[in-house]
Amino acid sequence: MNSKIFMMVRILLGLFVLIFGLNKFLNFIPAGGEMSEPAMTYFGALSSTSTIQLVAIVEILAGLAFIFNKYGALLALILMSVSVNAVLFHATLDAANIGPALAMLILNIVVLIGYKDRYKDILRA
Repeated sequence: MNSKIFMMVRILLGLFVLIFGLNKFLNFIPAGGEMSEPAMTYFGALSSTSTIQLVAIVEILAGLAFIFNKYGALLALILMSVSVNAVLFHATLDAANIGPALAMLILNIVVLIGYKDRYKDILRA
């Protein structure tokens, strides 16, 4: 992958997850649209157990790692679980708002591909 394109995608994903991670603590982006009853129940359970705050910390750390290009390969792997869960949540409970979750998943996959050389030892059979 072209290093300039990879850098742009990496920084874009970094800003994306940093902003959404900070929003979980500071609430500066207003919630868009209505969520279904099951989605509200699920999201309420995540909030009451502080899981949302843990996800926010992962997003903030990943965002900073991508922006400053430190430990990005590690955080891209860790962020993949957040990306997949966000897409699954929206696909099953809140399909109308799946756009940002899909964008995060796609950017995360591109960043993983950009770091593929760093995963050779892990993927060796």
